[in-house]
Amino acid sequence: MIKKLVCRFLPINTLVNRRVNLWAMVARQFRGESGMTLIEVMIVIVILGLLATGIAVNVLPKREQAKVAKAVQDIAALENSFQMYSLDVGDYPSTEDGIQSLWRAPQPVPDNWRGPYIQKPNFTDPWGTEYVYVYPGNHEGYDYDLYSLGKDTQEGTDDDITSWIIEETQ
Repeated sequence: MIKKLVCRFLPINTLVNRRVNLWAMVARQFRGESGMTLIEVMIVIVILGLLATGIAVNVLPKREQAKVAKAVQDIAALENSFQMYSLDVGDYPSTEDGIQSLWRAPQPVPDNWRGPYIQKPNFTDPWGTEYVYVYPGNHEGYDYDLYSLGKDTQEGTDDDITSWIIEETQ
């Protein structure tokens, strides 16, 4: 019944008295064309290039900001672990024992060592460099120095991420 209704509205070829299939007519018109012209392909490539450039410009700076944020969080987590170590043992680990003493007991094992004080032994910053730990610290008001060398992996540059506050003198 549906087929009869649809056929009823199709145009009738009066010479043959047959219904015309419109889809067949459209398909016949485009049968000779296959594919896209070179101009059309180039336009698509240019549009894709512009989209990729826009995405790259917006995403790449965020990646660096995320690395800095991760390093800040890692240092804060390590600081908490050092505080727990200090409360149990009574002092911070030496520079020689270093950050590893949060994961494995230093030798000789302190009497009150109740570690490990961290969940995973990952002591590298987001740029692949080990965090630097120095005890006693070189900065007044801080028991130890804990920092990342940052993106350039050079000590004492502006991109270092530290556990102490850097005061700018003017």
